[in-house]
Amino acid sequence: MNTSAAGDTAPQLAAPLIDWFATNARDLPWRRPGFSAWGTLVSEFMLQQTPVARVVPRLEEWLERWPTPAALAESSPGDAVRAWQSLGYPRRALWLHSCAVVITERHGGEVPRAVDDLLALPGVGDYTARAVAAFAFGDRHPVVDTNIRRVIARSVIGDAEPGPPSARRDLAAMLDILPHDPAAARAFNAAIMELGAVVCTARAPRCEVCPITDNCAWRGLGYPGFAGKRKATQKKYEGSDRQVRGLVLAQLRTLPADNASTLSRSRLASVWHEPTQLDRAIAGLVADGLAVESLSGFRLP
Repeated sequence: MNTSAAGDTAPQLAAPLIDWFATNARDLPWRRPGFSAWGTLVSEFMLQQTPVARVVPRLEEWLERWPTPAALAESSPGDAVRAWQSLGYPRRALWLHSCAVVITERHGGEVPRAVDDLLALPGVGDYTARAVAAFAFGDRHPVVDTNIRRVIARSVIGDAEPGPPSARRDLAAMLDILPHDPAAARAFNAAIMELGAVVCTARAPRCEVCPITDNCAWRGLGYPGFAGKRKATQKKYEGSDRQVRGLVLAQLRTLPADNASTLSRSRLASVWHEPTQLDRAIAGLVADGLAVESLSGFRLP
């Protein structure tokens, strides 16, 4: 990115986006006044690769059951995996449980504020750490997700799509256009993310209602097609090991939460028709800590 060009563009993007967000933001739990830092951390874990509509009811159930890190730390990892249900990528539940334990033991039960401390938590990466620091604590940090990368690619650079992710490059690009005032930076982080989610979408951008359309480099260039390197597409879910792992976990979740009941390998045979793939999925769950094997069979951790 041309840093000077980005600096020139920043004021033209920030003010209209923040104004637009003030009247058009979706009413989501993590945006409401008084929402806790713990709730923000939980929501960010849940929102990774999962649509908002599926996250909201599960988040509310989760925080009602475990309103603090200490409350979750007192439960077993298996309880967390069981409560995760259909959100997908269940290792996130284990990481969140591990986060609760670390926060309780090392941070007095309070979610840490510093990005470095957040990055030291299990399963927390660049995006999640900065999102919690920015949205829960109001600190000035660049927050970058897929939607923000797309908006920057189009409005600042003039490309139809962003290239493959790069934490160093993406954070620098966002920092170039981030307002200096912490409150404005927090609002801008949320606003540009919202724009990418509901207006500047990947397949059907609604340029006619975009608040920054007059300052969009992509529009100014006549909407050129993307000529850069695309990131690898995810393999089909149907018939994948990921699907089989999900089917096995669904069966393990039906067990009583007593850490005594198990399902034998023969009982799990009905889950999937191909024995080798089923064994591979079960072994993967055990290796990831999502299932525990004993002499009698398998259960949640």
